[in-house]
Amino acid sequence: MSEKKMIATRDGFGKEIVELGKENPDILVVDIDIGKSCKTGEFRKELPGQYINVGIAEQNGAGVAAGLATCGKIPFVVTYAVFGSLRMCEMIRQEICYPNLNVKIACSHGGVTPANDGASHQAIEDMGVLRTIPNMTVIMPADYNSARKLVRQAAEVYGPVYLRFTRDAIPQIYDEDVEFTIGKAHQIQDGKDVVLIANGDTVRLAVEAAKVLASKGISARVLDMHTIKPLDTEAVTAAINEIGKVITVEDHNILNGLGSAVCEVAAEMGKGIVKRVGIQDQFGQSAPYERLLAMNGVTVENITAIAESLVNG
Repeated sequence: MSEKKMIATRDGFGKEIVELGKENPDILVVDIDIGKSCKTGEFRKELPGQYINVGIAEQNGAGVAAGLATCGKIPFVVTYAVFGSLRMCEMIRQEICYPNLNVKIACSHGGVTPANDGASHQAIEDMGVLRTIPNMTVIMPADYNSARKLVRQAAEVYGPVYLRFTRDAIPQIYDEDVEFTIGKAHQIQDGKDVVLIANGDTVRLAVEAAKVLASKGISARVLDMHTIKPLDTEAVTAAINEIGKVITVEDHNILNGLGSAVCEVAAEMGKGIVKRVGIQDQFGQSAPYERLLAMNGVTVENITAIAESLVNG
């Protein structure tokens, strides 16, 4: 693992979708007017015959994609996360997930990464909404390289997939040769005192918190839970059985997100302690990204303090 340049995960999607489109002519992009922001400009330029722009019509885009999927195509509907999860929700349920069609929904601007765009553009409930729909897979990569790997896997597996990317640049965590598997957590490091489970742009915070904890004599296992659905229940079960103290970290409402998914496993096991760090069931504001995280306690300092309280009692 190495920390390198800052780059948004949406850029990883934009790069990988071009490669996939060149390899497979059945891969199409269904754009919802904002290709520039969602990084599909290069795809449109290089593969115009595989590109459709439906304009500002998210629900129509979902229906078009569903129709294309019935003809054997692999469409990627591309928009902002708040629109791709909420405005399109009924169409995703009825036209994509119910018939279990091979449609991928690739959304930039996940969580509070839209920052100064304000609450209307900050998707804080998207993964929670979509993980409750049968047949849907929900993924949020932690950095540019993992985004590319998981986008490729999403294209290769059959069925509806929701991919959530960041607007803002975040640190690269992984080297190019690191492999990922949909539905399997990636263990960044092992530990014996506490488990930090994060996904997307908060994985970097979990990694940094683990370093701070190590300096204080606390050993933290760090898991990148890039796939919220299907959740890697084996990794969560092992964390609870072997360590028993878990902190989840997410750029998403703590209700029905990663923390809730982990708590569901713990509740059915009837053991362990889970503390949730994330958006505190409140809308965002027009403010810098890091400030919005801090307003919700999604910081290295807060993760560290909670871990210390769990370990030291």
